[in-house]
Amino acid sequence: MDFAFSEEQEMIAELARDFAKKEIAPHIEEDEENHHYRREILTQMGELGLLGFSVPEEYGGNGLGWPEGVAALFEIAKVHTSWRLSISGNVWGPALTILQYGTEDQKKKYIPGLCSGELAGSFAITEANSGSDVASMKMTAKDAGDHWLLNGSKMWISGGHTSDVGLVYAKTDPSAGAKGVSCFVIDYNNTEGITRIPIHKKVGMWPAPTSELVFEDAKIPKENLVGELNKGFQICMWMLNNTRMGCATGSAALSAACLEGAVQYANERTQFGQPIGKFQMIQQQIAEMKLEDEAAKFLVFRAAWLKENKMPNQQETSMAKLCGCNAAVHAANVAMKIYGSYGYSDEYPCGRWLRDAKQFETLEGTSNIHMGIVAGIELGYQQNR
Repeated sequence: MDFAFSEEQEMIAELARDFAKKEIAPHIEEDEENHHYRREILTQMGELGLLGFSVPEEYGGNGLGWPEGVAALFEIAKVHTSWRLSISGNVWGPALTILQYGTEDQKKKYIPGLCSGELAGSFAITEANSGSDVASMKMTAKDAGDHWLLNGSKMWISGGHTSDVGLVYAKTDPSAGAKGVSCFVIDYNNTEGITRIPIHKKVGMWPAPTSELVFEDAKIPKENLVGELNKGFQICMWMLNNTRMGCATGSAALSAACLEGAVQYANERTQFGQPIGKFQMIQQQIAEMKLEDEAAKFLVFRAAWLKENKMPNQQETSMAKLCGCNAAVHAANVAMKIYGSYGYSDEYPCGRWLRDAKQFETLEGTSNIHMGIVAGIELGYQQNR
């Protein structure tokens, strides 16, 4: 059992780490304050090959797999977790789903641009009254002969108003529940009848665009159906098992950032004539953070290894996401306490860490949903896939 990075994996991690420090870190405070999304970062990531993981080179991928993608995303998210959405939004969501279920024309048309960063991607599932219960979505896609007519709305869509291309899930048979959902690829720049509304009032993830999408008789070409008609629920669940790796990796990376910051501050801050890290209560907090951080990181890389080797991994992916979420929220909370009053100020990143950590408890499956997945598979009520 080898826990060490290969030389290639270490090179990828170093590339991502250097990029994040040079191109993302200097702008964090400005981007947070202005809720500013810098599209050029996505393009630069594409140019460096940081968007092509798990995609074959013939479609513009970088020829590298899940472990390398996780290694790169971990370094980027550790600097600023808002940017972890770029890999999920472009590659582990739309690109991999089209690669798995799309036609050859769809693969050639969309995947290379998503990998190069020329196209910004997204996927739209959630609605105002449809979150964990995906099959209860109300948005419809009606067969209108030579095209589909999409009507309804989507809510809390990451990158919804800044994306060029996105996957949208809608009911093609409203009476059939989960068996009536279909998946479509949307060209947002050339489709009328779609209103995209930015959501600015959020607790955290301020530089990461979030949107409401409204479809009013939006005409979608017949050839934009992804996979089989009424098989969208299965496609959606397959896709989420991939994009959740972005959540798992991002949460583990945020936990690591909190731990690193807390250790540095505990060694710099002095009280009663010594660094506060010398006090046992601080050491207990640091030790707890370290234990949870290491557990999250190992679960993430284990899930990535299983995916790379095409082995069942749904339970392991949910475990990684759940453990990473718990580690990030706890680490952010403890870091703020270790920093004391300074942790409550904007002078240090504790507030951002805590705001950003909380989104992992709901994004791409609430913690309750992932608890159910882990327990259901363990009890034999559902199969690990």
